[in-house]
Amino acid sequence: MQQTRDDRSLGELFGDLTRSLSTLIRQEFELARTEMTARAGRLSRGAATVGVGGALVYAAFLGAMAVVILGLVELGVAPWLAALVVTIIVAAIGGLLIATGRDALKKADLVPRRTIETVREDADWAKERFQ
Repeated sequence: MQQTRDDRSLGELFGDLTRSLSTLIRQEFELARTEMTARAGRLSRGAATVGVGGALVYAAFLGAMAVVILGLVELGVAPWLAALVVTIIVAAIGGLLIATGRDALKKADLVPRRTIETVREDADWAKERFQ
């Protein structure tokens, strides 16, 4: 294998290496920012979906609660007991929806894994060059 000779001085080589590392670090930060922005966007969409779903469920259940309570009262159940039964059922359904949304938010991975991996590779490369 034939080696090529580089006529640049040590100062020029070091300057090139410094500029290359500077560029590499800026690009890594840009990659991290892009990756985090994408992940945050997915997280915010999930949170917005939970919020809108909760508001719609709340509105629907307000109407449904009134209908069911009035229906139970017509069947002879005391108004306070009818309201209590309906409230317990609605609270259970709401709790399930909240738990489902919370689990979806917990699964969101905010670690910029690609960026971490490329930074490790860059660090290994730099260590090799300085040995």
